Amino acid sequence: MQASKSRRASRPLPHLDLGDGPALLLMQGFALQPRTYLDLAERLAERCRVIIPALFAEPGGTWSPQRVLDDVEATLDHLGVEQVSVLGHSFGGALQLDFAVRNVERVTELVFVDTLAMSREWTLAYEALHPVHLLWMATPRAAIDFATSVVTHPLCLARAGWWGFRSDRRDHVSALARTDIPRHVLWADRDSLLSRADGASFARDMGAGFTVVHGSEQPVDHDWLYRHPQLAFEYLQGLDLVALRGAAGAGSMPAAAR
Repeated sequence: MQASKSRRASRPLPHLDLGDGPALLLMQGFALQPRTYLDLAERLAERCRVIIPALFAEPGGTWSPQRVLDDVEATLDHLGVEQVSVLGHSFGGALQLDFAVRNVERVTELVFVDTLAMSREWTLAYEALHPVHLLWMATPRAAIDFATSVVTHPLCLARAGWWGFRSDRRDHVSALARTDIPRHVLWADRDSLLSRADGASFARDMGAGFTVVHGSEQPVDHDWLYRHPQLAFEYLQGLDLVALRGAAGAGSMPAAAR
């Protein structure tokens, strides 16, 4: 299933590119930046190539899911990536869902992390409507990245939030459920932002595995993917992802954001 492309010419997004080997595309949460996930990406880059595009950096506030996904595809084309595993966190999971439906032949596997990608109308924007809660949970780096996005791209974030407000992803979930792409959902054991029941329902409707993530010493919350990078790496390894089966890329350093 292929969605129609927007008329405006696509262009590569600013991005981080770490490691070598099978490609893994990471799509970040609302208003976060590629560097927010750097600690996790450096661990993953020991096993694969990690690409993190800046999803909320459209110039001039012209954000739309179609434009962003056009540019994500252009980024992958620019980097010479044909097949890709996709990891989406929170708000990024909704974009991940659309990307997969648009690129069924290109996607190797999917991991959704604490996301309401199948949100019935309004609830996908819950993350965008609770910036105080997000900042309370954030690491110092994530808080700085969030604030930077708000200051530098306020119109993009407003448009992204509005898309979340009016989005209903059920048709995309149904379309993805009919594909052969391996699908996994990971969920924090104490997500204080999103309901575990909604996550389980999303996984069930999509025909995906559902795994609850537990911390060894304390509960993990919505931000665990970047707050607890070693835990995230271990859970991702446990899924036996195609992207993480090789050892290429050990010791690689991140390329500068371009």
